[in-house]
Amino acid sequence: MALIIRPLAREDRPEWTRLWSAYLTFYETTLPEEVYETYFERLLGDDAQDFNGFVAELDGKLVGLTHYLFHRHGWKLENTCYLQDLFAHPEVRGQGIGRALIEAVYKAADANGTPSVYWLTQDFNATARQLYDRIGTKTPFIVYRRQ
Repeated sequence: MALIIRPLAREDRPEWTRLWSAYLTFYETTLPEEVYETYFERLLGDDAQDFNGFVAELDGKLVGLTHYLFHRHGWKLENTCYLQDLFAHPEVRGQGIGRALIEAVYKAADANGTPSVYWLTQDFNATARQLYDRIGTKTPFIVYRRQ
């Protein structure tokens, strides 16, 4: 089975929708169609400060995705990279797809001159955290959000 990590393309919309919906379901979230439309267009846009996306293709079928964003940081001259979404379909987990998607973001960040990549996950996401503990460094920060 050949795994290909490649940039998201317009023709991926139906499969991207299927994967992103499954990702949102995992996080017990639903969003209106307008958000799907807007987000997909942002992922394909050409604004350097907008979202980017990669998909994982296994034997011609999309099985994973990641979305990331370069943005300014108040403590650095160079941008930083936020890995917003990462998802591998449950049927293909444990085959290195999540790692390959993260490494693709690392390579994109390096090509952009952006040495820092960070992401968040929920504490109950134990399976993903096993990967994250191998490929990243856990920080002591706790996230707060406006009520």
